[in-house]
Amino acid sequence: MCARAVSKFQAAVESLEPRWLLSAVTAYVPPTVARTSISLDSAWRFHKGDVAGAQAVGFNDSSWSSISVPHTWNALDGQDGGNNYYRGVGWYRRHLALPTSDAGRELFLQFDGADITADIFVDGTEIGSHAGGYTAFAFDVTSDVHVGADNVIAVKVSNARNLPVAPVSADYTFDGGIYRDVHLLVLNKLHVDPLNAGSPGVFLQTTDVSAASATLQATVDVRNDLATKQNFTVRTVVVDASGNVVKTLTTAGSLAAHSGAAFSSTAIIAHPHLWDGRNDPYLYSAYAQVTSSTGTTDVVQQPLGFRWFQITVNDGFFLNGQPYDLHGVDFHQDRLNEGWAITPADTQQDVSLIDEIGATAVRLSHYPHSQLTYNLLDRDGILAWSEIPLVNTISSAPGFADNALQQLREMILQNFNHPSVFVWGLFNEISGSGALDPNPLIAQLNALAHQLDPTRLTTAASNATTRDPVNHHTDVIAFNRYYGWYYGTLADVPAALDALHAGLPNTPVGLSEYGAGASIFQHTVNPTGIVAASSFHPEEYQDLFHEAYWAAISTRKYLWCKFVWNMFDFASDNRAEGDTSGRNDKGLITFDRKTKKDAFYFYKANWSSSPVLYIADRRFTQRTSPTTNVKIYSNCDSVTLKVNGVVIGTLKPSAIHVFNWTGVHLATGVNTIQVTGTRGGKTYTDSCTWTLG
Repeated sequence: MCARAVSKFQAAVESLEPRWLLSAVTAYVPPTVARTSISLDSAWRFHKGDVAGAQAVGFNDSSWSSISVPHTWNALDGQDGGNNYYRGVGWYRRHLALPTSDAGRELFLQFDGADITADIFVDGTEIGSHAGGYTAFAFDVTSDVHVGADNVIAVKVSNARNLPVAPVSADYTFDGGIYRDVHLLVLNKLHVDPLNAGSPGVFLQTTDVSAASATLQATVDVRNDLATKQNFTVRTVVVDASGNVVKTLTTAGSLAAHSGAAFSSTAIIAHPHLWDGRNDPYLYSAYAQVTSSTGTTDVVQQPLGFRWFQITVNDGFFLNGQPYDLHGVDFHQDRLNEGWAITPADTQQDVSLIDEIGATAVRLSHYPHSQLTYNLLDRDGILAWSEIPLVNTISSAPGFADNALQQLREMILQNFNHPSVFVWGLFNEISGSGALDPNPLIAQLNALAHQLDPTRLTTAASNATTRDPVNHHTDVIAFNRYYGWYYGTLADVPAALDALHAGLPNTPVGLSEYGAGASIFQHTVNPTGIVAASSFHPEEYQDLFHEAYWAAISTRKYLWCKFVWNMFDFASDNRAEGDTSGRNDKGLITFDRKTKKDAFYFYKANWSSSPVLYIADRRFTQRTSPTTNVKIYSNCDSVTLKVNGVVIGTLKPSAIHVFNWTGVHLATGVNTIQVTGTRGGKTYTDSCTWTLG
């Protein structure tokens, strides 16, 4: 299965002209228009529980908590175990004073994320509802608010169980609340429409991309809410990373009063500077402008990147015509004591850590993440698998299938322009062996994804056998496999991977999840016979697990993706294992992001171009045996080991960048373990202490 694809959203388009003509291109200055996005994150009142009449203007909320959003009511009880965290209704209320200068403007309330359902009221009147916890949504409130006066916004949010909304169940905590930002959009009456599935209303489709040229189609949703017919021009200005205009796409438009439509224009971009993953994540910007006889009435900026890719049955992934190994991590959006109500700094740190480890790709499990996440992945050249939260099972409840399709539509249209996104994920671990056949819904999802976006591939994360029909809908497929943790042994991994490839000879297969739990406080000399469901998850076993898996998967180029489960420990309130109930501890980094486990450095040594020299088992400080192994993860050319100042020897790396000394003797008391590595003529050191007795 092959596909050529390219990108869309973020920061810049490059030269349609040859490089030597760039000096003649003028710098772009965006027109000044009155499009405003006002943060409504502050000054909310919150009550956990349902309250009759809480939407009314005169309702007395003085006893409610004063909070800001992002906010969740499950930051603490959703991580403490017991599977008894609060799942129900929470109410939010806020006053909004609108200045008289907003008279004659169009006003929209936009929510970037509220889990799982949200009913929105303005001055006691319900203006709309949204079902789905991970995508943005907006409502036109122009006729519902009073300009020059105070208004009351009330929001009823529910994360109750048994809602006919995906996901029905999953191995993570469903944090309730308005956990992403809230905005008031103030627009002119002739504007780019923000109501198309919560999208920006601008869609940049790139096709026939090569180093020589690319075709760009810009589609802009325009809305005329004036009382008369309007004639206008839609211009999409492509700007390179230096701020120079390299192409302007233009189309004329006309709309009757109070109507809207999509307007498209196409151009050929000569010699595009390609978005080339971590090698060169070059971004253009595209500015969609709506201009009438009165001037420019709206401008929307979106990122844009040009690239193409292939996924093949036997040789894996290709980016811009070159083999490109897709290795990386899955990750969730929560934090210790914060839940999903995280800050931009949290998101930036997470993506920075993923960049540090050397990941070339991520799987955004198990739902669309924040727009900031996608923007950072665009910037850093990390390819993204973005998926909808169709997890574990489907429901026969009326409206469930429509909701899954709605969430897919929202995910695709909201993230259409991000060059980092290369596949749309349709489900995680749904089997056709259940009582309710999921195949008709999966087929519908697959058809809708291709209808909305013909440039990207569809995929899914399956835990079924290769014979299961659920594996035969998407363009490519990947599997969640946990040999040596939940079942089987590590010795099973090579043959199991080859069996996947043999079982689907005409479909590219990848590895969407593999991992093992680890506590940084639990250690053992002989990490064998570890039971996943137990309270003992020694860090040393996670090391052996990942060494065995990477040795097998790194040599199998038919695997189009390789994703570790998980980058960070995360909350799963139903779990009772490892050193902390309510936590999935398979992360390469602890839940608080303070400690990088040994396995983090193992992958960094294999994936990163930065120098790595790291003594494994370093937290196993109290020893009882005078003889031990010393293991180093490093991408150095050679490593020399000293114990208590005595040189033990110098080793070259194994194929997976492991240096291992066996039978090393420790003295009674404190022992200093020191290693020195050389790489490219430079010397690096690491040390730790272990105490015997």
